[in-house]
Formats: sequence, structure tokens, C-alpha cells
Amino acid sequence: MDEPVAVVVVDSHLAHLDRPFEYAVPADLADRARPGVRVRVRFAGRQVDGFVVERRAEAEHAGRLAPLLKVVSDEVVLTPHLVALCRDLADHYGGTFADVLRLAVPPRHARAERSVPADSPEPPAPTSRASLSGGPAPGDAPRGWQPYPAGAALIRRLEAGESPAAAWLAAPDAGSPEGWPAALATAVAAVHVSGRGSVVVLPDHRDIERVATALDDVLGPDSYVRLTADLGPEQRYRAWVRVLRGHVRVVLGSRSAAFAPVRDLGLVVWWDDGDDNLQEPRAPYPHVREVLRRRAALCGAALLVGGYTRTVQVQQWVQRGELPDVRADSVAALAPRVTVAGEGHLAARDAAAAVARMPSVAWRAVKDGLLRGPVLVQVPRRGYLAGLSCEHCRTAVRCAACAGPLRVTAAGGSATCAWCGRPDAGRACRECGGTTRRSRVVGEERTAEEVGRSFPGSRVVVSRAGNVLASVPARPAVVVATTGAEPVAEEGYAATLLLDGWALLDRGGLDAGVEALRRWSAAAALTRPGGPVVLVGVPPHAGLPPVEALVRWDPTWLARRELEERVSLGLPPARRTATVTGEPGAVAGAAEALTTGPHGPRLEVLGPLPVSAGAGEEERAHRLVIREATGRGGLSAAGVLPRALQDLRAARSLRKTPGELVVQLDPLDLDL
Repeated sequence: MDEPVAVVVVDSHLAHLDRPFEYAVPADLADRARPGVRVRVRFAGRQVDGFVVERRAEAEHAGRLAPLLKVVSDEVVLTPHLVALCRDLADHYGGTFADVLRLAVPPRHARAERSVPADSPEPPAPTSRASLSGGPAPGDAPRGWQPYPAGAALIRRLEAGESPAAAWLAAPDAGSPEGWPAALATAVAAVHVSGRGSVVVLPDHRDIERVATALDDVLGPDSYVRLTADLGPEQRYRAWVRVLRGHVRVVLGSRSAAFAPVRDLGLVVWWDDGDDNLQEPRAPYPHVREVLRRRAALCGAALLVGGYTRTVQVQQWVQRGELPDVRADSVAALAPRVTVAGEGHLAARDAAAAVARMPSVAWRAVKDGLLRGPVLVQVPRRGYLAGLSCEHCRTAVRCAACAGPLRVTAAGGSATCAWCGRPDAGRACRECGGTTRRSRVVGEERTAEEVGRSFPGSRVVVSRAGNVLASVPARPAVVVATTGAEPVAEEGYAATLLLDGWALLDRGGLDAGVEALRRWSAAAALTRPGGPVVLVGVPPHAGLPPVEALVRWDPTWLARRELEERVSLGLPPARRTATVTGEPGAVAGAAEALTTGPHGPRLEVLGPLPVSAGAGEEERAHRLVIREATGRGGLSAAGVLPRALQDLRAARSLRKTPGELVVQLDPLDLDL
């Protein structure tokens, strides 16, 4: 290449240096310093890594340019698509290009890079139409899409090379391999037929395994790669390079797979938008939802977001007309039969049904279900006794030293503090003066004990974080699982109990209702069609929209209702919101800068307020909540908030203002 100037983005996370820099290209590096390669440069008196993004014939800088020191690798890892995507995401989340680039491009592993052949293979042969339809007749409904009237048209458009977008509300399928995993595999295969690639992002390894099995049936095990967090650095980078060099065009993985450099990208898919595993925990905290949405817009790919329920953010896209709604024609024939303990005629039969942890209706459901197969019992909390309360007035009992919650970790054990570990000092109840304790929050270990005593001779299986079961056989057993750890039963569960419903509803966050419905639905959807699902521990459902939505199996109704309320109240996602957390002095300075700055009139700054530091410590951190102000017609000042936060970070970085700040746009929960 003849251009003597290289434009380089350096690995610097200082906000005021969030721009590319020009370097001179030495003659011996002229052919290797191509756009997209890794280089070493001198920056601020030290050697740092960087990426060449452009070559120029003339420099914009009038002075002398420092030379490139080294081309680390000839591999073009930063494609023009990734450059545009990283810049777009940085601007959307008020972060820096380097922050997003760290998430998009994995660290180099030289041995893995050398192990992948450089030559890209021939494009894969198209998959047969029979494999997509699930049968030999061309007119058959596509595999996995039979319940959806729009499914056949969606698959036809993907096969034809078009790029439709859809919000897919999956019908309950009792965990069948012919359910949503088969539908996703069919969509990927249709895009494969058109000669394009796909990115499929799933929340956890169990979902990845289910979709991988479906892809093996349709495309074969060598047609895709997995990009997951449990891969080692070498194995992960090898898979990433295979995608980059075009050896495979289908990527299946967890959160970081959203950035995979798939050639000829034709489809982006993610499942269960509300799962917090899809939210990146590192700055600038992008959500898979926004990463894939923006990738689809940049390269003209199809977009498909699916789940048993729907988040308020996706519902907003649907109501804007950005995503067509795809759902089953008749959910009633596929959904389980949901009953709320203590409601209606059940209250007359069992006066304690509304307050008992295992009322008679739940006991009968388990007893009858064990005659037909496995029974699922969902518990929202881990441990043995996760909380204690006063025996007389039911007030929660706290630690005398740090005010942390008391818990019992094993049968016959004594109560200790969950924060500081001190044993219970027998402190009198602050409401009634009582000193005796009772269980308030029961975990999966105690629940398994109670179920074992109630159904002697029955096999009891426990699935929880750290020991999550992927599946259970079809023979009778009681499966006690924490939320999110429910295994799939081979032929579906004969019955399902959703215990301690109040624990999910009382989380107190903005999305508590939507999240409760999502977790309940994930367990209920594993139940056989028409099978009993008993929700225990909630008031009559007429006054609780999440419970009503579960009984009617209508998550769209709840999402629409939530969105309407948030629009009227100016809450996310109707108005973009951010939090700024840090030391009191730094937060106070940020509040002043945001209020008096050029964007101040178009922002609403709330706070600062103290945030608890945790286990017995004094409140040290403060927090601001900032949202875009509304103007005429109730419209918010779109795009102002990320620009204001970028300016704030850049000014603090330039002046070396003391005090660290954590800035996050679109946080999962404003109450955290």
C-alpha cells in the first residue's frame, strides 16, 4: 500500500482521547499495516496496542508523526462492519470506542491463529427443502413453525435472501425438541440456503445445547461454531478466527457471540430478551438486544427475537411498527392449565390455601402428577432457610450487629447473619419484643426435605445454581429447582408447582412484574399441554396483572399495559435513563456539571441520594438518576443523554478529576 499515514485507534480508555490518531508507516511495514490489523504504537510515552482503521495519503496533523512500531499480526481482525458497530454502540451507551472494542475483538492467541487454515473453503451446499419442512413434501409447514400462521412466510422470505424482522412469541412446548429450538434451527437453515450467515445468542449453556442438537439435525455438527464463556482462550480464539476467515457462517453462543465477525450476515437471533445474562456487566454495559439490532441495521440482516414472554423494550418496538408480531394461532390447546391457590371455589374448600406454603390443591397436583410422570416444583430462593421472622408478628428479624438478614444453612443448624456471619444473638423483635423465630423465606434444600416427607417413597431431584440439570427422564420424580435452573423433562412435566410467588412479586424493581411472569412462564411452559400448574403464595389474581397474564397465558397484554404506564410516568424505555454512582463529592460534581452544562435544559437530574455499601458498612456511595426531559407533545430529547454523559466523562478525564464514577445507561433495574 502506498499511503504513508495510518489512522490508529489505541487501547486507551480515557474518555477525552476517544478518537483515532495518525501515525507514519515505515517502509518495512507498508505492505503489512493494512486496515484492521493489530499494531503496536507509542502513545503518551509508553507502548500500547492498537488497530489500524484507515490508510491515508496525507495526514491531517500538521506536525511530525510518530511511526508505527510493529505489526503484531497480519490478520485483519477489525473489519469495517465492527468499526461501525463499535462506534455506534459507544455513542448509544455514552461510552468509548475502546470499551466496546474490548468486548468485540478477543485477545490474540498466536498458536490458535496459526492452527486455522488461511484459505476460506467453498461456500457450503444449500440445505434441502425437505430438511427445512420436516418432511418430503415441499408444501409442508416448516419444522418448528407449525403453530404459527406467519411461520411459513417467514421461512420462505429467509430462503429467498430477504431480511424480515419479527418479534416471536413462542408457544409453550413442554420442552419438546420440536419446539422453539427446532424453529430457530429452521430459520438458520433457511438463511444458510440463501448463502448467508447467522448469529444466534442464547442466555445459558442449556439453551445452547438444545439449539445445537437441532442444528446438528438440520445442518450437521460441522456447519457452526460455539462461542461461549466456558471456552479457554485458545479454543475461543480459534473458533473466532474460523468465523473471521469464512470457514463457518453460523455462530451459536452466549452474550459475547453477538459480535462474531460472520461473513455475509443474513440473520441475527436472540432468545429470552429479559434474561439478565444478556446484559454485559462491563462498561459500557451493552445489551445483546441493542448489539444485534444495530448489527442487523448496519448490514441489512434479518432480525428475530423470541421468548415465551415479551419485555417492555421489545413491546415498544412492536407498537412502533418496527417488528411484526409472530405468535401461535391457538395457544389454549398448547398451554397448561394454571390455577391460583386460594382463589375462587378453592378458598371455600381450603381456607388456608391463600396462606399455606403447600395447600391441598398443590399437594393433590403433585400426588396425581406422580402417577403420570415427573413433577416440577419451582422455588425462587436458594439455600435452606434464607430468611427468618418473628414467630408472633411475622416481622423480619435482622442481625443485631449489622442489620443483615438471618438464615439457617442446613437442617438442625443455628441461625447466622448472611452478611457478617455472626450467630443470632437472640435480639428481641423491634415490633412486639418476641424472641422466637420462624421461617420466612424457604430455599430449595428445605423444600426438597418437605416434599420428601410429604411423598415418602418418591424420588426427589434438586437442580440449582452450581448443579444445574439439563434434563430429567420421563419416570415419576419430584424435581425441585430454583428459578432459571429448571431442567427439561423428556416428555414434559405432568404437573408444576410455582411456590412462594410473593418472593418474585416483592422484588421491588421496575420490572418485577414482567420478570415474575417470565420466570413463571419458563417453568410452566415445560408442562404438558393442559397439565396443571399451581401458583402458590400470591393474592387472588384479579388485582395482580402478572398473575392475570399467567392465568390467561397472555404476556403481550402485560407488556402492553406496562409500556402504557411507563409512557404516562416517563419511565424507561419511554424515556432513556442513566445512573451515575460513586463517591459523594464526585457525584455532586457530576450533578452540577450535568445541570449547568449545555445539555442541562434537556435533562432531568434526580438526586444525589446515598446508596448502601452493603454488609454492615456505612453508606458511602451516592447515586444520580438522569433521564431525558420531555418537550412539546411529551417527546423526550432523544440522543441528548448519551452525549451529555460522554462530555461529562471526557471533561473529568481531561482535568483528572478525583473520584471514580460508574456511568450506566439503560440499567436493568433503577432500584439496585
